[in-house]
Amino acid sequence: MGVWQLVAVGLVMLLGLLGVLVPGIPGPLIVWAGVVWWALSEKTSLAWVVLMGATTVLLLNQTLKWLLPVRNLRAAGAPYRTLFLAGMAGIVGFFLIPVVGGPLGAVGGLYLLERVRLGSRGDAGASTRTVMRAIGLSVLIELFACLLVVGAWTGAVVAG
Repeated sequence: MGVWQLVAVGLVMLLGLLGVLVPGIPGPLIVWAGVVWWALSEKTSLAWVVLMGATTVLLLNQTLKWLLPVRNLRAAGAPYRTLFLAGMAGIVGFFLIPVVGGPLGAVGGLYLLERVRLGSRGDAGASTRTVMRAIGLSVLIELFACLLVVGAWTGAVVAG
């Protein structure tokens, strides 16, 4: 697979990561499609192992997401923009501090954005807890699963 195709696959996966944060875009499906594209082009045993692992992780993610209770985002009170930016902080955090940086970046980013929006530590903490209870856990689990898949793909590309 050429460099430009790898860049294109990476951009597809980035679109999938952003899709997790935007309602209506099937982020995990887009990430998985990127892995499928790469595996079908590479045709190595490592590519097939990454594809099988990605499929397993994303199916487990969908099962877990289905089992979590559905909550109302409007009841949480945080604007969509704040949630999107907190998700972006999670993506950046994942690459700065592999694996654990994703959840830390997302929750920390949410708290900081709510602190700026609301003004006080107490209000920002209460809002962050409310958002995490309402939808944050579901989105965070989905984002983490997609980040694991992208991380595995990145590792396989670097190793190969």
